[in-house]
Amino acid sequence: MPTQQPIGVFDSGYGGLTVLKEMVARLPQYDYVYLGDNARAPYGNRSFETVYQYTLQCVKWLFEQGCPLVILACNTASAKALRTIQQNDLPVIAPDNRVLGVIRPTTEVVGEYSQTGNVGILATRGTVLSGSYPIEIAKFFPDVRVYQQACPLWVPLIENNEHNSPGADYFVKQYVGKLLAQSDQIDTVILACTHYPLLKDKIASQLPEGHRIISQGEIVAGSLVDYLKRHPEIERRCSQGGDLRFYTTDSPEDFDNHASIFYGKDLHSGHVHLV
Repeated sequence: MPTQQPIGVFDSGYGGLTVLKEMVARLPQYDYVYLGDNARAPYGNRSFETVYQYTLQCVKWLFEQGCPLVILACNTASAKALRTIQQNDLPVIAPDNRVLGVIRPTTEVVGEYSQTGNVGILATRGTVLSGSYPIEIAKFFPDVRVYQQACPLWVPLIENNEHNSPGADYFVKQYVGKLLAQSDQIDTVILACTHYPLLKDKIASQLPEGHRIISQGEIVAGSLVDYLKRHPEIERRCSQGGDLRFYTTDSPEDFDNHASIFYGKDLHSGHVHLV
């Protein structure tokens, strides 16, 4: 077992870096290891079984790096794989470890943002089809009405560094318009993909004045602070050296060139080969 016990952060690609950035800002003392499964991204259009198998493989790798706690900083993985891993796999492979996602922390608080009780979800097709957001929001805020819109072209635009282009303007207007057409009472919009904060200003420009936009990074970081306070048995196992390590299943050079868009600073990654 490695002597370092970092907090693991997993995403299918780059988007989870927007979550890690906020986690490090709130809890800089901990060690972190980030794994992006870029070789098999995007996950959004893959089947439940495929996303589950890929996610489990990456979680196991992070456990091998000594991580007692892994955050699935990916909405698709949280929607399609988290519950199965928590209920079926963890008791067998690592009963003392924990795996958390990004959907529950968001749905626990969304009702506090909306004045009308009408919430919009902008997400990948996989997250929308999973129904995870309506299901989870109903547990905490049964009176809140949820409207969803899949935005399949946003992730490719962002990962190709086209999110500031006129083409991005067109597709942001298109998808936001489709969401708002479902109800004129929507006053709160969740960016239910960790890539989407890079489009936040463009999205805001297409929303009526006074609408709230919820980005997940700050919420998930705050939830992690609370979780570690409530679970000292996990917190004690997380090493505190302020170390950050980044890995990708694809080209480290490509990862490093794109990652700064999401993380806000240059970084250097290593390669991981998953079979």
